[in-house]
Amino acid sequence: MASKVYPSAEAALEGVLRDGLLIASGGFGLCGIPERLLDAIQASGVKDLTFASNNAGIDNEGIGKLLRTRQVKKMISSYVGENKEFERQYLAGELEVEFTPQGTLAERLRAGGAGIPGFYTKTGVGTLVAEGKETKVFDGQEYVLEQGIFADLAIVKGWKADTTGNVIFRKTARNFNVPAATAGKITVVEVEEIVEPGQLDPDAIHLPGVYVQRIVLGAYDKKIEFRTTRPKEA
Repeated sequence: MASKVYPSAEAALEGVLRDGLLIASGGFGLCGIPERLLDAIQASGVKDLTFASNNAGIDNEGIGKLLRTRQVKKMISSYVGENKEFERQYLAGELEVEFTPQGTLAERLRAGGAGIPGFYTKTGVGTLVAEGKETKVFDGQEYVLEQGIFADLAIVKGWKADTTGNVIFRKTARNFNVPAATAGKITVVEVEEIVEPGQLDPDAIHLPGVYVQRIVLGAYDKKIEFRTTRPKEA
């Protein structure tokens, strides 16, 4: 079997990137985002991309880097409040945005990974979220139909992986990475440590290797979205 481990993020994305991709990207804020893979996408110059991601990072971090270089055509997101360039492009009509409630976005990704094309939810009924969508009544309650997300590519950030693609996420970094990973036709995972098969506790694995096609080892420094300090006590 060919190795799933690639020597760099650029190598892991070789033959996969093209203009117009729908990319599911894991992470929440600056936590658990696939930094090295996003850097490689930026460097590749591909454009007209659609990202399904909880948020777009912040200015010049995460997907924010790709907004700066105008490589993103559309965002499918639930939270966009910390990115001034996102706000500017959206208000100027330069960026298409599909706002999706946070739980609905997670379920749309999970549904895509499970091969489910659509599901009904009460979230968003009677609001702008439901405009143009089919609704149906179950037991006297109205629900709106949401579509599963089937991404061309999923990029996620894990903590540890073995060479067969089994992945462990660390704490809150698990939030959107698992459903994003399952939603991709091709899933590329960057991790902080790669071990041999058998070295991970089977009961601790969050993402089975069957979902993962490519793995890359990355190096990281912890970025802080908001730094809050107080005067040192005397």
